Amino acid sequence: MTIDNRIEVVLIDDDPHLRQALSQTLDLAGLKILPLAEAKGVAGQLPRDWPGVVVSDIRMPGMDGLELLGELHAQDSELPVLLITGHGDVPLAVQAMRAGAYDFLEKPFASDHLLDSVRRALALRRLVLDNRSLRLALSDRHELSARLVGQSTPMLRLREQIGALAATRADVLILGETGAGKEVVARALHDLSGRRNGPFVAINAGALAESVVESELFGHEPGAFTGAQKRRIGKFEFANGGTLFLDEIESMSLDVQVKLLRLLQERVVERLGGNQQIPLDIRVIAATKEDLRQAADQGRFRADLYYRLNVAPLRIPPLRERGEDALMLFQHFADEASARHGLPPHELQPAQRAQLLRHSWPGNVRELQNAAERFALGLELALDNSAPDGSPGAPVEVVSGGLSEQVENFEKTLIAAELARPHSSVRSLAEALGIPRKTLHDKLRKHGLTFGDSSQGSADESD
Repeated sequence: MTIDNRIEVVLIDDDPHLRQALSQTLDLAGLKILPLAEAKGVAGQLPRDWPGVVVSDIRMPGMDGLELLGELHAQDSELPVLLITGHGDVPLAVQAMRAGAYDFLEKPFASDHLLDSVRRALALRRLVLDNRSLRLALSDRHELSARLVGQSTPMLRLREQIGALAATRADVLILGETGAGKEVVARALHDLSGRRNGPFVAINAGALAESVVESELFGHEPGAFTGAQKRRIGKFEFANGGTLFLDEIESMSLDVQVKLLRLLQERVVERLGGNQQIPLDIRVIAATKEDLRQAADQGRFRADLYYRLNVAPLRIPPLRERGEDALMLFQHFADEASARHGLPPHELQPAQRAQLLRHSWPGNVRELQNAAERFALGLELALDNSAPDGSPGAPVEVVSGGLSEQVENFEKTLIAAELARPHSSVRSLAEALGIPRKTLHDKLRKHGLTFGDSSQGSADESD
């Protein structure tokens, strides 16, 4: 049993009359209390960040108050524990305070004294938990930036969405092209959630043979089918208390989709060949590279499952929409590869930077990571530099001259490379370059470039 977070005071005293009197005092003060007759097992029932305080007698049969204090502080040294004892035991009071007790109440004590001490302890506990939450949020933000590298508008928005969803219990549907980093996002959602200490189980539905997918996901009992000689725990059951990441969900058969829908709605699993319904406490994160709404319209995906999954969708932007994130990611992966192989890091030259920015990255981050590995090994980049629509990319000009001339040329090259990619408006072009629209207009005039010269057609330049 776990003590409910709504309980504010756990009161422990083996004297039933004193326990009743103290319970009445605390209850009349509007506090939610849990009176107990013994200390044994209390520490194991308190969650890590339980927001209450413990009030315990010291001299009790079995486990005494000092032993309880030691157990409680072994799992949370900042939990306020108030100890009470009989008249005149000063040495015991000193021992209790040195052991970390928040306060020491000597019988008989006034009700106001108890209430004042409990309220101050609760205020301290709230402050401690608020500080913990703040430190955790800052740590999570830093960790998320390290995992999902990039400063483009789409990536900033994605990290914000992950931070907001991670703390909830909602199932999530991740949408993204092949190689965009769907499992990285799923693991971030798990690691930043309250389930971080539970299992993270990843399974690729597209890699499972149709004959074993149900057994893998739901498990089976002995004799459920030919060859099923012993019980098998399925992935859903194995993920209990944690997160199940189900990639390429679009490849599931319609029959399996029915079972998945039932599991999501009822949070129970039934092994193949069994009759027992096993309750689950899991979060399901599904991922797809397809448009599931279109698949549902075509009868290849259940519409009810689509609507059940689409409550909290997360779209991972393809690398071609992330502007200079490609350079940041490339350098990040190249430096990692150099360190791994014991090689000195290489610096990208202006022409190589322009080449990376112009590339459409059909394989997304996975393709970029492989290219960075080759670069770290001193091999040629060997990228296909056509624009996403197949047209030739912007030419790379490398000129000699002073620093200012080279900087001007590099700026022009970067803007021209971005112009070669499809943008519906000047606004989207400016966002990809990470500059205000007014600044973009000024730079286009400065370099003799026009939005609409390359692949933009007749898009409205004023947008």
